[in-house]
Amino acid sequence: MGRTGGKGLSLARRLYTSRILGLVLGLLCVSVAMYPLDPPAWVWAVMLFNGLVWPHLAYQWARRAKVPYHAEHRNLLIDAFLGGFWVAAMHFNPLPSATTISMMAMNNVAIGGARFLLAGAAAQLLGVGVGLVVFAPALVPMTTPAQLYACLPLLMLYPLALGWICFRQAYTLGLHKRELLALSRTDSLTGLLNHGAWKDQLEVEFQRCKRQQSGAAIALIDIDHFKAINDTYGHVAGDIVLRQLSKMLKQNLRLADVAGRYGGDEFCVILPDLPLFNAVQAMEALRERFSFLVYEQNPALKVSLSIGLAALDPAQGDATRWLDDADQALYEAKAGGRNRVICCSDDKPRREVFDSV
Repeated sequence: MGRTGGKGLSLARRLYTSRILGLVLGLLCVSVAMYPLDPPAWVWAVMLFNGLVWPHLAYQWARRAKVPYHAEHRNLLIDAFLGGFWVAAMHFNPLPSATTISMMAMNNVAIGGARFLLAGAAAQLLGVGVGLVVFAPALVPMTTPAQLYACLPLLMLYPLALGWICFRQAYTLGLHKRELLALSRTDSLTGLLNHGAWKDQLEVEFQRCKRQQSGAAIALIDIDHFKAINDTYGHVAGDIVLRQLSKMLKQNLRLADVAGRYGGDEFCVILPDLPLFNAVQAMEALRERFSFLVYEQNPALKVSLSIGLAALDPAQGDATRWLDDADQALYEAKAGGRNRVICCSDDKPRREVFDSV
């Protein structure tokens, strides 16, 4: 119900301006067509009410309704009914009648598609029927030059206004779609790519390196004794540690590097076009800087990192094998005492240990 209400209020606001413009221009079109017919005063009063008062009444009616979305659809059907009524009142004068019908149809198809277009057409036919009962059936087969010129503002300006509204709506929807896509790929706590999005990027980078025969490295980073940090200092402190690491990754990595949260206390980094030796230097610098961080809420807290690195090996059949090498290097870093960087080289069968303890 809440989402329908929000959607309905947004629809009512969008249609408010276009309804004011359309009905004011429609008032000009209909009044010039009605003037030669010398209608009674009450017809002029209804005409003025429809053109000048109804747009504001319709907006307030929809805004105060329990379900504004449904109320605005009702208002559009009332618009269509009144349009049909004025077609009969004008004795089917060709250009004003066609203009009125087409503008109403444009509204309905823009808001509700073919189904609502048919509902609007039925409302127009009902309006024509009521108009034929109220006014003597007659036909005005010719449109005068004055009536033609009175229709031109509606024909020219209203489609422009409706097109602008549709463009703004499409632009806003596109923006929201991009934002939702970004949110679906982002870890909410750290702001880095989430597990799935990072693995997608890993596959892309693996294929690129294979095509271009270029080098790259990946790093898996584990926060040492993270469970003990949560147990000792609390989960809030643990979240702060995670955010600090993500912040340091953003500040110290290159623009081309791709960092993500692999899960829990593990992070992952793709280092494209970077030799393994330089990747080791970058990760060693990260490990050292992170170990010196001071946490204001818990000054006694000291946190270290274990990092496993793997260079891209031409013999690796897929990105999963590449990731497995980095994971094995990380396992050895933790098994060897933690707080260190261990790498798996593409040209050495044994892993080199960069011990920092």
